Amino acid sequence: MNNELMNINIEDIKSLIYTIRGKQVMLNSDVGMFYECETKYVNRVMKRNVKRFPKDFCFQLTDEDFSNLRCQFVTSSLKKQNYGGRRYLPRVCQ
Repeated sequence: MNNELMNINIEDIKSLIYTIRGKQVMLNSDVGMFYECETKYVNRVMKRNVKRFPKDFCFQLTDEDFSNLRCQFVTSSLKKQNYGGRRYLPRVCQ
């Protein structure tokens, strides 16, 4: 891990934790940031190691989950005709 990540403020980390379905989770993109890899690699590891990530530990958000999450922060549209933002519903991990 590089020195920049070692100097991250605890409050910055706390700001990346959301409550979804009564569980405290982090978005797959934020997990990738900590491991210094792209989100697609975090997703790939989760898909290839399903037995290591129980369904209640890591899961993909539903449209309703994502809508509620979007109320907590500003993000661009999921619609494919728009530019920027996510193309798929994010995954989260506890």
